Amino acid sequence: MREICLDTETTGFEPSEGHRIVEIGALELDNHVPTGRTYHQYINPERSMPTEAFQVHGLGDDFLRDKPVFARIGQEFLDFIGPDAKLVIHNAAFDMKFLNAELGWAGLPSIANERAVDTLTMARRKFPGSPATLDALCRRFGIDNSHRTLHGALLDSEILAEVYLELLGGRQPVFGLAPVQKAAKAAVVTEDNWRPRPRSVPLPSRLTEAEKAAHEALIARLGDGAIWKR
Repeated sequence: MREICLDTETTGFEPSEGHRIVEIGALELDNHVPTGRTYHQYINPERSMPTEAFQVHGLGDDFLRDKPVFARIGQEFLDFIGPDAKLVIHNAAFDMKFLNAELGWAGLPSIANERAVDTLTMARRKFPGSPATLDALCRRFGIDNSHRTLHGALLDSEILAEVYLELLGGRQPVFGLAPVQKAAKAAVVTEDNWRPRPRSVPLPSRLTEAEKAAHEALIARLGDGAIWKR
């Protein structure tokens, strides 16, 4: 299964207000394992970089002036992500609206929103009420992002890949779910290939008769409104 961890940096928050993408970073995963293939491109936004955006990204007008415009690199980007790979993005709605706006201005096909896997949504479902920024998730999972002093698309996509694997359940996201291979291979159980299996004989109850009776007496004292009697 091919997936692309992806991040963009922009001049602002809304393409409808004339803001543009200034950087794209992407990293390829194959069955949740980084392949080493990456895509990284700085882009001339054809407008001045707002002061607040410069402070976040560290990308100024002078640096971006000689970079290619999006129309020149758009097809190259589409070729990298391919026609059907899932796009793993933190706060996917933001990046997808910018990517599709830029693709539309360049006369290129848009990307279906259904291809996006939003790690922000995943994190909020898994840890409701907790901070779900990329930095907060790095702290939660013990991922070193000390070198992330400024936002950078490729660096953020690399960090995102680590966060994504943790949100899936750790470094072995298919643990216990992988299909059984040949019986001859399954016969040899090692620390690496061990998988949990149901017991052939259930463990006997550890409750004594006295404990059962005490519990029933407690429930009786709670009255007919107790949830155990509903």
